[in-house]
Amino acid sequence: MSDQFWMIWPGNAVASALILFAIAMPFLYAARKLVHNLLHSVGHMIGGPLRLGARWLFATARDMKERNKVVLLAHGREEVGQHIEREFERIGALVTRDLEGYPALQRKLLEEITRVEEDYKKCGEVPPPPPEWVEAVTAIAKVKSDSNEMVQRILEEIKRSVHAIHDKALGEYRRAYESRHKILNGFMPFWRSLDKTFGQVDKKLTGLHDTSSKIDAQMEKYEQINKKTDKVEHALTVSAFTQFAISSLVLLIAVGGALVNFKLIALPFSEMVGAGDYLTSTLRASDVAALVIIFLETTMGLFVMETLRITHLFPIIANTSERMRRRVLWVAVVFLFIFAGIEASLALMRDMLSADKQALVQSLASAQQAPPDPLLRLIPTTAQMVLGFVLPFALAFVAIPLESFIYSLRTVGGAAVVMLVRVMGFLLRVLGNVVRQLFRVLIAAYDVTIVLPLLIERLVKAARSEGGEAESRPVKRAA
Repeated sequence: MSDQFWMIWPGNAVASALILFAIAMPFLYAARKLVHNLLHSVGHMIGGPLRLGARWLFATARDMKERNKVVLLAHGREEVGQHIEREFERIGALVTRDLEGYPALQRKLLEEITRVEEDYKKCGEVPPPPPEWVEAVTAIAKVKSDSNEMVQRILEEIKRSVHAIHDKALGEYRRAYESRHKILNGFMPFWRSLDKTFGQVDKKLTGLHDTSSKIDAQMEKYEQINKKTDKVEHALTVSAFTQFAISSLVLLIAVGGALVNFKLIALPFSEMVGAGDYLTSTLRASDVAALVIIFLETTMGLFVMETLRITHLFPIIANTSERMRRRVLWVAVVFLFIFAGIEASLALMRDMLSADKQALVQSLASAQQAPPDPLLRLIPTTAQMVLGFVLPFALAFVAIPLESFIYSLRTVGGAAVVMLVRVMGFLLRVLGNVVRQLFRVLIAAYDVTIVLPLLIERLVKAARSEGGEAESRPVKRAA
């Protein structure tokens, strides 16, 4: 009975509820404006901070995008600057290697060309004028013989002598021209060599021109970066995403190689360090020692790449003197060889441990098996030793994709965070609008509960308005 204290009509809950609702309806109608204001206030109180938070998140996303753009352009500017620096170094190497002997070559070519021109001019000389005695012979030839036998004989003798002298002079000139043509023929190999040399010079100059074109393209890109255009921002972003994908794939491959390396040296380390030593409940000391060796190999490879200026993760190494960089390079290379030798020894030890374990199993077995062929055992042993020696040098190249991954991760991570912040802002804005619409629905639902008093109010207002119009009409007619 205690739960039916509110019932006005005992035993009839529906009728009691209707009576209570009818009693409360005038009070609900009287409090209509207050309830509306309350619901509006609560809706603004909940939805306002949500919309304000959405605006703040959108503003934060814009600020983060601007900062990401600044970082992206700065990294792109640095990368393009390094490209330009390398291209200038390449041009310097081309000029030093290929064009430093060009002045001496040019001087030699000019001298040889001058020699050829002189010889060519000698070959083009005209024959000298006839000697003075030709005039005397001409005068004698004009003498009339008048059938004088003596004169004819003298003339015939002169003619014979002139022909002999002419043939002799013509032969001498022909031999001189033949000697000059032989000189010119001797210069044919030189001309071929000259043509080949000029071809090589033209090829080198063309390569220099191509390198200059690359520098022009990089300089144009550098100018676009300084102008902070949207086109270059989009290009740098796409490039960062591409580098992130490629470097992630290469790093996954490197992780696979590191796992193979770990499996190769974990068993020997368990015998050296102790298989029963645990740092935690699940972490063995031998596994940690094997991982430390792998990390040290990767670190030495990173130092090698830094000293060779292939990567730029540590600017302090690149800014050191040339002598110090060479020392660091040799120290890192020596450590790499030491670690490679250690891993090769551990691979041999692993093969020996596996052989001992197999021999123990065979000795415990009931049926005795034939011992394996030593040659067949030598092949996997050699393969494991070679693999143990090569893997440290392979892990040394992880520094290249690691640098690309780190630099591209800043852009990709920044874009992902901006997108996440925008999504959160959108969700907050949607939630704020939902809250505001929900309270409007509550206001409408409240009005629905008191629809009878509202309907009576509307009828009364309509009747009053009609009565007021009826009273105003006679006044207008009287006027």
